[in-house]
Formats: sequence, structure tokens, C-alpha cells
Amino acid sequence: MKLPYFIIAAAMSAAPLPAQTTADSIPQQPAKEKTKFEIKPTGRILMDGGVFVSPDKQLFKDGFAIPDARLGVKMKYGKWDAKIDVGFAYGKVGLKDLYIGYTFNDKMNLKIGSFIHQFGLQSATSSSMKPTMEEPISNAIFNDPRQLGVQFEYSGDKFLATASYHMEPSATTFILQPEQFTQEGYGVRTRLVYRPWHEAGKMAQIGISGAFATPQRYGNPDTHDAFQFKANFPSRVAQITAISADVEHAKNLFKFSPELLLSYGRFALESQYYWVGVNRRQGLPAYNAQGAYVTLRGLILGNAYTYDMWGGGIATPAPKTLELVLDYNYTQTTDVSAGIFGGRLNDFSATLNYQINKYMIARLHYSYTHTWDGAPNPTSLNAIMARLQVIF
Repeated sequence: MKLPYFIIAAAMSAAPLPAQTTADSIPQQPAKEKTKFEIKPTGRILMDGGVFVSPDKQLFKDGFAIPDARLGVKMKYGKWDAKIDVGFAYGKVGLKDLYIGYTFNDKMNLKIGSFIHQFGLQSATSSSMKPTMEEPISNAIFNDPRQLGVQFEYSGDKFLATASYHMEPSATTFILQPEQFTQEGYGVRTRLVYRPWHEAGKMAQIGISGAFATPQRYGNPDTHDAFQFKANFPSRVAQITAISADVEHAKNLFKFSPELLLSYGRFALESQYYWVGVNRRQGLPAYNAQGAYVTLRGLILGNAYTYDMWGGGIATPAPKTLELVLDYNYTQTTDVSAGIFGGRLNDFSATLNYQINKYMIARLHYSYTHTWDGAPNPTSLNAIMARLQVIF
């Protein structure tokens, strides 16, 4: 009679226990990571010294300058980022970068505000990070400074593409009256790049940039019917105009710029050509200008150049590297058929860049610049310059 009870007890002990309802028995879901808000200060200081030799020595005074001092802040929250940058130079305070960005994924982003829109290889580096110390004059005269607008960028493995809509540069420096908003110049531009190789020590890239713009602020009173092409000699110690052309009665502007980047190991070649055409009113002939530069770069100390995917160019070399950079630039702003004599320019330079550490760079620069075929008399300049810069 005891066997059934024994069987029942054994069966009950073998049966699964009912699920417990205590907190410890409930499966725990991984805690959702909170989106962090990051903020950090930014800044830079450039300290330049220069010695000049020229037939027009009275124009080029030897001396020292602090051509750029900036203080700003960068912010990041999830896929959003922003930057505010204020600069002080030559006794004036001015707004530099001011934008808000949104990163859709690891290949696409959008930027809105005032910044330099991409147009060729020089877009990969800021003004203080040019390997030639000062940017090639063709880029200085045919590209544009910061502009208020919006830019979309796609940065894939083999291709980079940007598309921008922007206002003229003076939109951030002049307060317009209500009736002047219809005069404000605008433009569109794009940069298309094919980069089959972009690994460290092995890079090949070709690309082309194109742009369209309407006339900009000009004269007093403002007529808003011209484009001005102007560049200084390559020095921030002596700020003297090298070539300059004012194209009045303008209707619109077109420009394009093919680019080339090749790099193997410690050596690199960068080149870009610029063509600009301005259509004019009142039956005046169109104006055309052009320029080009070729830059040879080599690491005396250091392993190999690396690539910047979003900038579409060579990244800043690592600390403790010593780089030699040779550059030749030709710029033409004289167009005889249009009756405009802005001048022509040849420029050769050699620059040594030593990356002291992550935040400091020392540069030593020599350049020979010759101008002719313009309104001022032909002149030449031999310049020896040095720079110590701090950037963070």
C-alpha cells in the first residue's frame, strides 16, 4: 500500500518547478547606453617672422606678426555636432567657423552654417595646416573663403561627393537692409572624387570640382554686379597685393577645377588646375582666368603619409615627423580680349615642416614670387619666413 505513495512522491520530485517570480529570476535587459554630451575648447596661435628681399623693398618690411589667434568650442551630442570659432588678427575680431552638423551614418553627413565649402584638394586642410605654409595663390584667388550655406557630403570607400548651396562671402560681414536681400549673391558647387587607393603609404585620387555663382557686393554705393579676384604675396607679415582683377557688369560665374593626388611611402604629389569664366552684361566680352599648382612632398623623418577620408586628401603627418615640401604655382588674371589686366604671377617655394608634438608645428619657408602684366609695375619678392603654431 505504500508503493503508490512512493511513486507519487518520486514523480513530484522529477517534475519541473514552477517559474519563480522574484526579481532575481527575471531576465535582465542590457541597460540602454545614454547619449553623451561632449564639449571641448579649441584654439590656435600663429607666430610669424619674415625677412624680405625685393626691388620694392619699401613695400615689404621685415618683422614679426601674430596673423591668427583663435578661441572656440566644439560640441557633440549623438549624431549632432557644432562648432563656434572666433578669431583675432591685425587688431580685428571676426567670426570664423560657425556651423551645426548631422552625421547620418559612417558615409554621409550634413553641415549648415558658415564654413569653407569643399572645392578641390585644398579643402582637406585648414588655412593654418597647409603644407606649403601659405596656400597656393591660385587657390587663394580662385577659391572662396567661408560662406554661409549648407553642404551634403558622401564619403564612401572609393568615392567622395559633396553638394553645396551658399550665399556670397560678404553675407556674414555686412548687415543687409530688407530691400537688399534680393541682391545677395548665391552659388552652388560640387566636388567629385574617385580614390581607388587610400591606404597608408599608397594613395591615388583624381577628382573635379565645379561651381556657379551670381554677382557679389561691389562698390559704394553697392551695385552688386561684379566679381573681384585678389591675392596677396605669400606672406602674412607683409600684406601686399600681388595680383588683382575687378570684373564689372557681371552676369554670372562658372568655374571648374580638376585635381590629382598620388602618394607612395614617404613621397606624395598634389596638383590642381583652376579655370574661371565670367559672363558679362551690356554686350561686354566674357572674362576668363586660370591658374595651377604642383606640390611635391617628402618625409625626411617619418614612415608614410596617411589619408583623410572626409577631407579627401593627405592627413596631417604624425608627431616627430620632418617634411620637405616643394611647390610651383602659376596664376593668370589678365584677359586681353576682355580688356582686364589683373596681372600674372609665378611662385616657387620650399617649406620645412616639423611636427613637434600633437599640438605644435614649426615651419621654415622660402619663396620667390614674380608678378607682371598687370596695372602695378612688374615686381619680384624673395621671402624667408618662419612660423611657430599651436593648435588644439
